[in-house]
Amino acid sequence: MFKIFRYLKDSKAMVLSIIVLLVIQAGCDLSLPQYTSDIVDVGIQQGGIERATPEIMRKETYENLTLFMTEDEIQSVEPYYTENSEGNYELNTKDAQVLDAMDQALGMPMLILESLQESEEYDFGQMRQAFESGMITKDQMLNMRNEAEASFGNMSESIIQQKANLFVKDEYRALGMDLDAIQMNYLKYKGIQMLGMAIIMTAASILVSLLAAKTAAGIGRTLRQNVFNKVVSFSNAEMDQFSTASLITRSTNDIQQIQMVEVMLLRMVCYAPIIGIGGIVKVLNTKTGMSWIIVVAVAAIMVLVLILMALAMPKFKKMQDLVDRLNLVSREILTGIPVIRAFSREKHEEERFEEANSNLMKTQLFTNRVMTFMMPAMMFIMNGISVLIVWTGAHGIDQGNLQVGDMMAFITYTMQIVMSFLMLTMISIMLPRAGVAADRIEEVLRTEPSIHDADQVRDEELKDVKGYVAFNDVCFRYPGADEDALEHISFTAKPGETTAIIGSTGCGKSTLIHLIPRFYDVTGGSITIDGIDIRELSRNKVRSTLGFVPQKGVLFSGTIESNLKFGGEWITDEEMKSAAEVAQATEFIETKKDTYKSPIAQGGTNVSGGQKQRLSIARAIAKNPKIFLFDDSFSALDYKTDVVLRKALKEKVADAAVIIVAQRISTILHADQIIVLEDGHVAGIGRHEELMKNCEAYQEIAKSQLSEAELKGGLAS
Repeated sequence: MFKIFRYLKDSKAMVLSIIVLLVIQAGCDLSLPQYTSDIVDVGIQQGGIERATPEIMRKETYENLTLFMTEDEIQSVEPYYTENSEGNYELNTKDAQVLDAMDQALGMPMLILESLQESEEYDFGQMRQAFESGMITKDQMLNMRNEAEASFGNMSESIIQQKANLFVKDEYRALGMDLDAIQMNYLKYKGIQMLGMAIIMTAASILVSLLAAKTAAGIGRTLRQNVFNKVVSFSNAEMDQFSTASLITRSTNDIQQIQMVEVMLLRMVCYAPIIGIGGIVKVLNTKTGMSWIIVVAVAAIMVLVLILMALAMPKFKKMQDLVDRLNLVSREILTGIPVIRAFSREKHEEERFEEANSNLMKTQLFTNRVMTFMMPAMMFIMNGISVLIVWTGAHGIDQGNLQVGDMMAFITYTMQIVMSFLMLTMISIMLPRAGVAADRIEEVLRTEPSIHDADQVRDEELKDVKGYVAFNDVCFRYPGADEDALEHISFTAKPGETTAIIGSTGCGKSTLIHLIPRFYDVTGGSITIDGIDIRELSRNKVRSTLGFVPQKGVLFSGTIESNLKFGGEWITDEEMKSAAEVAQATEFIETKKDTYKSPIAQGGTNVSGGQKQRLSIARAIAKNPKIFLFDDSFSALDYKTDVVLRKALKEKVADAAVIIVAQRISTILHADQIIVLEDGHVAGIGRHEELMKNCEAYQEIAKSQLSEAELKGGLAS
């Protein structure tokens, strides 16, 4: 699972940019609830008056307040008020720390003063005169303050500040200030700030989505490239280990899963801790006394996540194997439709597909049901937490320990914290499946090809290839097999000569010819080209000397020209046309409207088997190699075309070594050397006439294919 995170290491700059943007987004997101709280508490309830420290107040008000202030409190306030021409005191500082200290100093005296004014038992003018004349001491005034504080009970600082703000509001009214204008200005200012925050948050979110998508797409591209490069380097042994359907699934579906999760990681997993931690810090700063609710919410979510993970994890691991199975069955059915129809097996194949499809559907339904259950459970927890906050907060508001705006902010912050855990939960459900996909991809990437180049190759010694191919006591055993498929094979194919290999089905003919291009490596003995062991040459060098025509003709989507020039861009039009003429492909190419520009469908499905085989032969001839390998490549040709093609081929490749695997004796009748294979070993080597005299296995093949006249006189070339 951690592999998914390691894929990000090559995109460090992009990831860092995303994190910075997420911090900005989270900062804006976390600021909005406080703005809402300020609008409710300050803008609406307090009429837009933010602080207990008045911007301006009457001189007599200031003097009355100082009666109930300690010397330290007076010292913290007095320097920051200046008497104006009208005799009022104006605030002369904007320092937030100073204003916070002044709020603390003025808050309680304002409450006491307002309380005494409402009781109408005190004349502050006389009280001030008595204080100034010494009839009332400072200690007596402070004792009066202490008595008043005791009568207020345990009031939170926010409530004290709120009541002090009401005092300031009354003071502004007494000064003749427009309170409605003050309130509207405050609301407009906060509204503009909220709008600015929302715009910044939106822009950051858009940029994060863009960068995350770009990063994930880059990771997907790199993984596809790495998997493709690795698969291309595989020998037949590794290709047998991974089925074609599985490799396709790993290169598409699995990488798509990782790409999707990478986007989620960058957008949600990185954002969730930021918003969660930030929300916790904000909650602690609200001083509502309801922090325990956060613990309850997080604990409930964690229990839910653990239960869901325990249920879903095994199914996610199984799902990818079921996707492989479905792809395998689909591929077999789609490629084998003609055979299925010919044998009237449509019903059977439908049932086979239905089984694979149903197994995948059942697993997906189970995981989807788990996901479906998760969302209502999460919403139940979130709504339950909201009700609990409102219930607890309402008691706090009723007791005067909490403001409405603070409770609203607390609800929002709590929801943000819960949502952060919800985001982590969502990704935790997706991570297991992506983790399985990553393991499957890593399995391909970790697989080392069994065939690789030597540390020091001898390519320089093979500059001018002559075309001598020698098998020296070659043995070969398939990986995991108990017996050798080929045993002690020795022969030499010379340039200018045709070496044919014939034998019964399953005797190892194709296996033998696949050893030359190193699709497999020999397990005993050696194969040499011009005296150099092919294992001491690079695979590219070995294969560049060969013109290989597989048993099953393979064409690629494109045109006839692109297929014939598949051997290299250096192949000219003249060489291409000459190769097509030798392969007897010109007759059907010229009949097409676009001739060599005619399109070829994927797999060559728009040409016949014989045409596909002739184009495959022409592709090998156009490369003009020194060694030709024909793996039963004439089987789809009619006898006449076969004879004409072999005659033209002999003239064209007079200086090249030709190795032909064949089922029909008529194809190899005039070969310079015929090798008869039987159960993986050589049963005879020689020309047709020699083998007819001294090789019983060859005689049996000949008798099964040739007439009496042909056995006596041979076939005309």
